[in-house]
Amino acid sequence: MNIPEELKYTKDHEWIRIDGEIVTIGITDFAQSELGDIVYVEVDTLDETLEAEAIFGTVEAVKTVSDLFLPVSGEIIEFNEALEDAPEQVNEDPYGSGWMVKVRCEDLSEIESLLDASEYKTLIGG
Repeated sequence: MNIPEELKYTKDHEWIRIDGEIVTIGITDFAQSELGDIVYVEVDTLDETLEAEAIFGTVEAVKTVSDLFLPVSGEIIEFNEALEDAPEQVNEDPYGSGWMVKVRCEDLSEIESLLDASEYKTLIGG
């Protein structure tokens, strides 16, 4: 299971890459493997400002649809439009080309409550 050390994680299996006040968000390798083949990613909250834990979109796999929860409060400033034509990138490269949204974080202190890689490994039984 791939769990990059430099990222932060949520109990809902999203990962967060921090670059100043901009954070990139996707789902973890564990999440994509549990979901199976991803066929559609929907984010209809572009340009909206949401609170942490709000649903910002959904990911649809062959057998299920799962909500995506925003790990931090902020404005969704970018959606990975490549996923519209190639949602399988989430399965193939969840931490790279399979990223989902970029958010301008309103309160960077919220990141402190997220899990680090070792805590996330414990959560998923690794």
